[in-house]
Amino acid sequence: MATAAYLAGRKRYQRPQAILWSNNAGTLSSGLYVPTGYEVGADPGVGTSPNLLDQFLVLSDHNRSDMNFIPQRIEQRQRTINGRMRSHHIADKLGMSVSWNLLPSRSHNLNPLFDTVGVSDKTRGDLSLLEYTADGGAGGGDLLDWYNDHTGSFWMYLAYDKYNNFAKDAESSEYGHLGQYNQIIEVFFSDFNYSVVKRGGSNHDLWNISVSLEEA
Repeated sequence: MATAAYLAGRKRYQRPQAILWSNNAGTLSSGLYVPTGYEVGADPGVGTSPNLLDQFLVLSDHNRSDMNFIPQRIEQRQRTINGRMRSHHIADKLGMSVSWNLLPSRSHNLNPLFDTVGVSDKTRGDLSLLEYTADGGAGGGDLLDWYNDHTGSFWMYLAYDKYNNFAKDAESSEYGHLGQYNQIIEVFFSDFNYSVVKRGGSNHDLWNISVSLEEA
């Protein structure tokens, strides 16, 4: 089950991977937003409810491009008889696009089987677990599977410096959230494109992927 310790174990560097996709909005645990259930590729153990399996996907920062945000202000505007513009604001929604260049088609050479703190056993009998993505995040095939499985909405967790999401106080605690996911948005896919650039000589290829999402 995902916990604050699990997400801390899954991040490779000081900050978590920038994007996580989830089937749920998660819960607040130890001050961190944590998705409910198990990650794709986790080892849940015997007797785990199927409803908790494959509930979220940690996307890789491997050769990731900029995260492009396109705010959309939904409103009704019209000019009054004296020519002045008036507006009835309905909502603000966010569009987002991101792409990967030469992303490995899979994150590992074997099923990673992440344990309860997000770490994988590096040896499997005579085999060694190898990471193909730089941070152990999802490969191209994982992203494609998620796209194929989600014709409806899902949740996107984001980790970037949006400190103003947090309340200001005397201790300036709003500046201490770089190490966590700090924005959660319900989104739909609006576009998903991929190309197989190179076929690897071992057991993975290199893909270019571009994704566009729109807030629900």
